[in-house]
Amino acid sequence: MSFLSVFTAPVSSSSAGANRLTMPTRWLWLVALASLAWRGWMAAVMPLTGDEALFYWWARFLDYGYYDHPPMVAWWIAAMRAMLGDAEWAIRMPAVLLPLGVGWALWWAWSPVSRERAAWAILLYWLAPINWLNALIATDTPLILWAAWSTAALVRAEQAADRGPSPWGLYALSGVFMGLAFLSKYFAVLLGMAFVVYFALFARARWRALVLIVLCALPSVAVNVLWNLQHCWTNIMFNLFNRNEGSEGSLANVAVYAVMMAYLISPVLLWLGWRHRSAWRAGLKGQALLACAALVPLTLFGLLAFKKEIGLHWVMGFYPFLFVMWAWVLPAPALRTAARGLGVLLVLHLLVAGGAALSDLSQWQDMKQHVRVVDKNYHRFVEAARAEDMVKQVQVPGVVLASNAYSAASIFGYAAGHHVPVLGLGGKHARQDDLIVDYAALEGQTIRVMATRKLSLDDYRGFFDSVRLLTFQQDGATFYALEGVNFSYTAYREQVMAEVNRRYYAFPSWLPVWGCSFCQRYCGADRCTP
Repeated sequence: MSFLSVFTAPVSSSSAGANRLTMPTRWLWLVALASLAWRGWMAAVMPLTGDEALFYWWARFLDYGYYDHPPMVAWWIAAMRAMLGDAEWAIRMPAVLLPLGVGWALWWAWSPVSRERAAWAILLYWLAPINWLNALIATDTPLILWAAWSTAALVRAEQAADRGPSPWGLYALSGVFMGLAFLSKYFAVLLGMAFVVYFALFARARWRALVLIVLCALPSVAVNVLWNLQHCWTNIMFNLFNRNEGSEGSLANVAVYAVMMAYLISPVLLWLGWRHRSAWRAGLKGQALLACAALVPLTLFGLLAFKKEIGLHWVMGFYPFLFVMWAWVLPAPALRTAARGLGVLLVLHLLVAGGAALSDLSQWQDMKQHVRVVDKNYHRFVEAARAEDMVKQVQVPGVVLASNAYSAASIFGYAAGHHVPVLGLGGKHARQDDLIVDYAALEGQTIRVMATRKLSLDDYRGFFDSVRLLTFQQDGATFYALEGVNFSYTAYREQVMAEVNRRYYAFPSWLPVWGCSFCQRYCGADRCTP
């Protein structure tokens, strides 16, 4: 059975009456407009998270790569800043529009075969609660879009190939989109593996198409490799080594991953999929490309869960295709039931999310007395919502403002309107300051290091003449600023930068290197001996 034949085959239980499959046009328009308005509102009222603020600063220092990820999200934010300004809603606009872009890709891919089934797939995807709640900009945002369009172009190419000569332009377009996905996040490789599995098992005669896809993706890959070659191989070190230190296998991680996927797909779709399992099995047999695009990456994440915890956002580049699968195999009454069930779940989510978004800090402050998780994270709420007020309390003329952590530094910098460097070791994530900050320029300065936890004076005495700890209050939360007088770069280099080099820049000797700004500052060479 060919790939196209499944799509063109008659669907059981769709002849007439209650079983007749119709296109939910009115509901598509309603859900699209309502979800757009909701995400726009969420984008406007929510303060920037630490990750978002970090990506904002990436966009302020435009490059072809960053410490832990490729550059696409920074490019998008830079474009938004140029057109719309620096407001939270402007920075998040790509995330606000994302489901519409994915829906367009799904429609382009599958509407030539069945407009009705394609419309239902989009409706189910748009009704998923996560697509209403996800108004935050992340590296996954462009990955989701480009992965959808790369797969859509390949679907269109395979449809055309079943009818006649190979459509090389569509295969090439799929490869270009794949390259853009790679410049978004390295998880694009999983989609590439899905394509390899599809061609190896189901379309072996069209192997030249796979070669073309790879060749068209290579220029984007080359951009990232060249940047790494000139920047200490930071992406390789972070993603393959640093972020995986201490990761331990756990069956609990696998269980959490299974529950997470059940949540994303929704209990109602899982129940309907089980209830109509015979139709599911019959439909899945002929949808090889769709099944590979959805199941290969998600299966690989499941295997990775034996090694480390899987983030919910990691899988979102691939799970839209699951809704297409459900839409294609369920009979018409089940599709209507699915839409109603997702609608109920959506309303419940919106009530909770809306209540949280409309709550002020005083309500959270009262809640922390009774809810342990709120008490534990309340300082983070204050940091995000009151960063500008916190900065005003700490910042004084002639004193350099810094922070002890990259997330906090990004938030405080956004509130202050200028870059706030990290002073000290920091964490293994988001070490962009290693690449852009020349700490020698701080020689002799008085520096205040902001933190939401009490800092140890001993950690900073070695590179200041004197240090003291200042305490501040903001909306019931205590935060701190360690003030150091007369910063010594030489001592900082010996005590902090040496440890940073040992932990994060000991890249393998067999890797060639054409530049490393951190090593050049630390030891005067592109490669330093740990």
